[in-house]
Amino acid sequence: MNKTSQKRELARVDGDTPTLRLFALLEVIAEKDQLFSLQSLVEETGLPKPTLHRMLQQLESAGILQRDGDGRHYSTGMRLRQMAEQLLLNNTVHGARHAVLRRLVDQVGESCNITALSGGEVLYLDRVETPAPLRFYLHPGSKVPAHCSASGKLFLAQMTPSQRRRLLEHVPLEKYTERTITDQAALEREIARIKHDGYALDDEEFLPGLICLAVLVPGPGGRSNTGIAIQAPVMRLSHDQALKLLPALQRAAKALAKIEAGATPDSKLSP
Repeated sequence: MNKTSQKRELARVDGDTPTLRLFALLEVIAEKDQLFSLQSLVEETGLPKPTLHRMLQQLESAGILQRDGDGRHYSTGMRLRQMAEQLLLNNTVHGARHAVLRRLVDQVGESCNITALSGGEVLYLDRVETPAPLRFYLHPGSKVPAHCSASGKLFLAQMTPSQRRRLLEHVPLEKYTERTITDQAALEREIARIKHDGYALDDEEFLPGLICLAVLVPGPGGRSNTGIAIQAPVMRLSHDQALKLLPALQRAAKALAKIEAGATPDSKLSP
């Protein structure tokens, strides 16, 4: 949505109920990838400064927004982030999405999951476990760091360098294993490779003995906040073996994209 259309939308809603006006403002805020100020919203929406100030105060007092930095800038609050996570976890397309994940597990024989980025962490939206006796159990709702997970690195790769810096300023590159990338320059090199290849690997970077291969679910406009991944113990799946599963993973990602777009996915993942 461009600035002109935002102004038209908020001007239209301004004559409706206070609740709808707040909702329209939240739609504008949801598109932001950085801190914002009262003045910037005045210029962007065309609403009177006293009106916007009152609306921001209401959202802040409800925990939906919070003050940051010098006190003049705002960002999303904990309550809004928690609501967004619950919406992702309880998506109405969960059944169809789970069926795609189940078929992928049947095909590749390893645990698979669907993820989204939540703040500086990767949120597990859904997961189907392999029937194999040795596995790493992570239930839906679990969170893992973005910098040392395959899906997380994919999400980071979609950001501009400045966006990544702002995010990682508040999320230290903590060392989880001997393979965890903890150097910013090394992470940028890894992200450049991911952009080129179109997939990401977690080669024992988060948990010793665990390998993970992930791709993004294609989204409108080329951006996506949904990833799909295969996880397995390294004793059962090597780096080269994991890459052989990439075509199946990509087909599952396309099937999920159809579901998100409202289409009926194919009953099979294979061509």
